[in-house]
Amino acid sequence: MQRVVAITGGFGTLGRAVGNAFTADGWKAALLDRAPAPDAPTPEQQDAQFRLGGVDLTDLGSARTAMSSVAGRLGPLNALINVAGGFRWETLADSDLETWDLMYQMNVRTAATASRAALDQFGDGPEGGRIVNIGAGAALRAGAGMGAYAASKAGVLRLTEALADELKDRGITVNAILPGIIDTPQNRKDMPDADFSRWVQPADIAAVILFLASRAAMAVTGASIPVTGRL
Repeated sequence: MQRVVAITGGFGTLGRAVGNAFTADGWKAALLDRAPAPDAPTPEQQDAQFRLGGVDLTDLGSARTAMSSVAGRLGPLNALINVAGGFRWETLADSDLETWDLMYQMNVRTAATASRAALDQFGDGPEGGRIVNIGAGAALRAGAGMGAYAASKAGVLRLTEALADELKDRGITVNAILPGIIDTPQNRKDMPDADFSRWVQPADIAAVILFLASRAAMAVTGASIPVTGRL
């Protein structure tokens, strides 16, 4: 039987890379996002990918409706990958303090809300389930202008640890990935003078996530794993 994964933030660069990695490995993947659904998947993907736009992952009702739709379309969940999130660079002295609330909503609340909604849709198979959250290297050490973002990503790590302990007797593992700078079109635009070859590729992050969702990672939970390329 094909395994089923739900991926939040599924229409972005990293979300798409994660979805493609899972479908290439034989999973059925649901890509969820607040943005409208993009163009239809390729013929090779259309039987394995379900795309659902307009999902407000800060709202539990919206998240529950989305996860129920995924389970109804593809079957019970085996994994949830929380890619949804956002970034702001802003020094405290020059900031609007609402940025701190925004980063919490985009990075911590979406992961917590999606996880809570997904728990009702996890199957009861012997291999348990998997939740993988996207943290950030900045969660371990923040630089100037990174306060709000880094604090929210540190919150994702604490959520990961607490949820791993909470769910261990259900056989559901919970881990986090800590990317460095991801090689995306937006990051290249924002940092045109950087050495892009040193940044981590979305496909490389997806490969680590796929491992954490695999049978081989059944004994790994509560971990925060740096995936930083050559930075």
